[in-house]
Amino acid sequence: MQSVNYPSSDEFVRLYREHHGWLVQMLRRRLSGNTENAADLAHDTFERVMRAESYTVFAEPRGFLTTIAKRLLIDQSRRRALEQAYLDTLASRSEATEPSPETQALVLEALNAVCQKVEQLPARVRRVFVLAQVEGQPYLEIAQQLGISVAAVQRDIVKAWQHCYAVLYA
Repeated sequence: MQSVNYPSSDEFVRLYREHHGWLVQMLRRRLSGNTENAADLAHDTFERVMRAESYTVFAEPRGFLTTIAKRLLIDQSRRRALEQAYLDTLASRSEATEPSPETQALVLEALNAVCQKVEQLPARVRRVFVLAQVEGQPYLEIAQQLGISVAAVQRDIVKAWQHCYAVLYA
């Protein structure tokens, strides 16, 4: 056995000529007749051999090429499985996060009804409710901003929620 630098060697050309057709046919059988994919994998196999800095010339070059091709085939299968899992995850997420048109219509209808009820609230109760629920301000800040007690803020929030629940459960 001797070390050969394939990219600059006649040995690589001989290896390719003698075994390329056989490798494509072997891969085609493994890939259930997919000739295009088999040709791509054979090309990748020889490219990997060519890119290596040096290889030992083997007594059984077909065994050597088969080992490389099988590893590439395994890598390809793993990539495809990973890609499919990703696509499946995206498909399931989009369904879960995308409400149906009927659900969207029902939600919009409920929101419009709640907005109409909130508009019917006294001005201060409505302001307290919006500051707390929409803007997310704490009760103490609302009380300071409006010049009322925290207890008054709490009572106004209760009134607003009771008013809103009347829409949803009436």
